[in-house]
Formats: sequence, C-alpha cells, structure tokens
Amino acid sequence: MAEVVEFRVPTGSAQTLLVWGLEPELGLEHSLFSAFSKFGLLYSVRAHRNAAVAGPGYYAIIKFYSAGDASRAQHACNGQRLFQKSPLKVCVCTKQKGFQHQVLALNSNKCQELANHYLGFNGWSSRIITLQNVSGFGGENEELGKTLQKRSMKYLCAVEVTLPNHGVRTRGVALSEADIENGEDPLEFVTATRRVQKLAVGKALSSAFQKILLVVLENGKVAVEYNSTQEELTDSLTEEELKGLVQVSEFSLEQFDLEEEVVLSDLSVDDELPSREMPSN
Repeated sequence: MAEVVEFRVPTGSAQTLLVWGLEPELGLEHSLFSAFSKFGLLYSVRAHRNAAVAGPGYYAIIKFYSAGDASRAQHACNGQRLFQKSPLKVCVCTKQKGFQHQVLALNSNKCQELANHYLGFNGWSSRIITLQNVSGFGGENEELGKTLQKRSMKYLCAVEVTLPNHGVRTRGVALSEADIENGEDPLEFVTATRRVQKLAVGKALSSAFQKILLVVLENGKVAVEYNSTQEELTDSLTEEELKGLVQVSEFSLEQFDLEEEVVLSDLSVDDELPSREMPSN
C-alpha cells in the first residue's frame, strides 16, 4: 500500500516508536540514531530517564517521517540487544484519544533533508523570485517628527521549488520580522537584515514544500502530487505581479506569516541564504 509523506512535523502514533529497557551510556541518543536510521529517515530521537517508580534506566521516543519505516524498525529491533547487553523493548506508540496535535510545517532545513532523502539531491531545485524590504521605516516608526531608536524590520520573500522529474512547480510566500534595538548602530542593522532575510527565505521555502505530497510506493519508488489544499491566491500571479505584491493593497502581509517549527540552527547569521539551483550538466 502506498504511503503519503508530507513536509510537516510528524505527529501520528504510527510514525512514533517507544523504546524502553535502555541502559545508561554516553552518547545514548547517537547510538539510537545509528541503529534506527537504517530503516528510514528520522525526524527526532529523544532519550529520557525513567520515572522513579519505573526503576533505573532510560526510555526513548523515536519519530520517523514514514509509518512504514517505523513498523519495519519495530519488528526488526524489538527484543534485540542492538548496542547494549540486555534486549530492548520496542513498540509503536498507541493513539491518544481526544488529544489533538498542532500540525506544524517543517522548518526549511528539515524540508531540504526530507526532499534529498526521497527525491535525491539533484531531484529538486529552488530559487528566490523576490526578496523585498517591507519595513516602512519612513512612516510607521516616526512619532512627533522623531524617529524612534527601536525599529521593526520586515522582509517579504517569494520562493519557487521545482521537481523536474515529476513536472511539479510550487511557490511559497512568507514574511519575517525582527526588532532592531538600536537603529543607529550600522553593525546591528546589517546583522538584523541578514537574519530577517534568511528567516524570510527559509519560511518561504518551507511554504513552497507544503504544497508537495510525496507518495511512497510499495516498491520504494516515489511519486509526487500537488497538494491543492495548500494553494494560495499568490500561486495564480505571474512573476512580475508577485514582485509587485507589496503594492497590491488587497493582500495583507500577515497572511504570509507561516506557522512552522522553530529550530535554532535556522537563526544563524553566518550561513548563506538557503536557495539552490539545479547543477548544470
């Protein structure tokens, strides 16, 4: 049976394994990652100390993107010693009734990792259509003719993701914002600009991936479908119209504030903007 994998934080019980009977050791999460990543791409590995009533030792929660990968890992690893002296117990987490998980978009780094895993590094490309400063420094930060020291910087970004082998092309538009405590400090201004630009590009890239569904077939091949439920008004615009988006009054900037998971590595100022083109042949 085919399985659909989305560019979202996995929340399904079928994608989550509970591992217990773990012995304390240095680098426990690394050992778990090495053992379970053989069965498929992992979203996260978290080890925790047992509650006092459960006795000494540790347990772990391991999240896969694919329920099929999680099931194979459970059957192969349950009752096995793997990297320790005593056998482990591994089960698929049971569904919690009445508990609603918040569905979050994957951050841009995770999106790229997932795309590389299923499509291959050369199976997709991205490019920035437009990256615009929409801060409005000239008006919104002035009071009684004086410019405030603290300024708000906003960037709007549009990104296109292309999957050439599947004939799929999607766009994402996102807004990023940050406050500048001292607008007169050139270094702080440049640092904040780079940070806000990088966040806007990352969020737009993540938004574009939300419109892609990966269909993993039983033979391991991957098909791609366009997720029309995530379609936005901006998808019907031409590139020139998209570049002039901020001049179109009927569009509210707040609608592009994508709700995604926050990962500290996304906030690095030193990295290049996360845009990539297909390598030339």
